[in-house]
Amino acid sequence: MTVTAPRRALASLTGLSVGDAFGDQFFPLAGRGLDPWTATPPGPWAWSDDTEMACSVVATLIRHGRVDQDALAASFAARMDVGRRYGAGTLELLEKVRDGVPWRTASVEGFGGNGSYGNGAAMRAAPLGAFFAGDLRRAAGEAAASAEVTHAHPEGVAGAVAVAVAAAHVATPAEPQRPDLFDAALDHLAPGHVRRGVEAARELGGVTVEQAAARLGNGSRITAPDTVPFTLWLAARYLDDYETAVRACAVAGGDIDTTAAIVGGIVEARAGGAPDLWRRRREPLPDWLGHHA
Repeated sequence: MTVTAPRRALASLTGLSVGDAFGDQFFPLAGRGLDPWTATPPGPWAWSDDTEMACSVVATLIRHGRVDQDALAASFAARMDVGRRYGAGTLELLEKVRDGVPWRTASVEGFGGNGSYGNGAAMRAAPLGAFFAGDLRRAAGEAAASAEVTHAHPEGVAGAVAVAVAAAHVATPAEPQRPDLFDAALDHLAPGHVRRGVEAARELGGVTVEQAAARLGNGSRITAPDTVPFTLWLAARYLDDYETAVRACAVAGGDIDTTAAIVGGIVEARAGGAPDLWRRRREPLPDWLGHHA
């Protein structure tokens, strides 16, 4: 049976949201003593801004068949729930958009006029890649468009491109002599910190999760270069094992909900795998997505 682009995106969104919600359980005091390799905290698991913004991406793609930047910006602003712990930069930007400032202006005003290179554009990009499976160039271009709405810095854009291309790559049926996940992403990355990090991830080989995080970063700096290379390394290593891939994010520490969202979205785009128990413990996705899901 042929899987449609919307169904691929929604499947990846499931993996993203479950990973986000699972990772979020290790931030509260009650979760800090849990063994991330074995613990399955009691539900419900609340998801964060990672999932809320990814839902807007998926809804926009289903409605328009592409990233309509104006529609996406409007959705981000209208759907923003400050209780989901948005980053300060994104919160300020979306409040400006709500007040009528054009997103093109607001996006480049932040961070001294350089735009953000945080990991926020990357965290929501996997379902976009799944939507455009089979067309990695299109996935890269649409990911860049989705990133520009909130993350105008080239490194913020590169993070989204890398994640989207990785998801598009693994969601594409395997072909002989197909490049690996790293090479697929690198084919669409311009020179810069994200690219160098992905190159380093490709060369790491069989190190431990902790060693990989020490070398590549674990998202603790909340930047794309400090987040994306490690998530691609995890996705490549545990591509057929969703649970281990997401648990490894909690083992590594740092920005756990975001790394788990990215890894979960990529791995789920391949062939599913989010445990049924985890899906049940994740709180439902927002009602406004209901007619798409």
